Amino acid sequence: MDISAGRIMATFLVTCILACYVFVIYRLMTRKSFYSKGFNVSLAALSVITAAIILAMQSNLVISLGMVGALSIVRFRTAIKDPMDLVFLFWSISIGIICGAGLFEVALLTCLVVTALVLVLENIPSSRAPMMLVVNLSDTESEADVLDIVKKFSRFYKVKSRNISGDAMDMVVEVRVKEEGAFAKEVSALPKVQSVSLISHDGEVTF
Repeated sequence: MDISAGRIMATFLVTCILACYVFVIYRLMTRKSFYSKGFNVSLAALSVITAAIILAMQSNLVISLGMVGALSIVRFRTAIKDPMDLVFLFWSISIGIICGAGLFEVALLTCLVVTALVLVLENIPSSRAPMMLVVNLSDTESEADVLDIVKKFSRFYKVKSRNISGDAMDMVVEVRVKEEGAFAKEVSALPKVQSVSLISHDGEVTF
């Protein structure tokens, strides 16, 4: 099938516009501490390359078979650590495929729907992640005093571990507190408490 120069130019123009859109959205929505500009640029370039491959496959049967054979032996060894990176990667490839097929309206609608979906789901509030209270006690009898303060600040708690060495004890308690500073200070004010650590993590909870 012969593809006109106008069709080729229109395909690349729309693909570049939508690829730049994905570039901007990824930059705005990424949650990484260290933003990878190289990966973002590769997303935009991937859309254009994929559109070119689809156009070439449509123009000649021999080329299409050659492309299938060539792509089947390509191995990608780059590890995708963030699931959102995988979403943007497939999004970029799909733009190239759809634009290469000439379905520009579908490509535009896909961009709008994916953006809206990601924004809505990203802004759904999640449950507050629990914190770990690590307390070093010089006297095992002071555990009850620590738990009394824990009950005062947290409705739900769970003792994760107790490590007893002679008269001293180390305990770890899972808590959910809002007044973190006041909670830690009150626990540390107990006479038999040697040290207090209130540890949080960056993980997400689903409950």
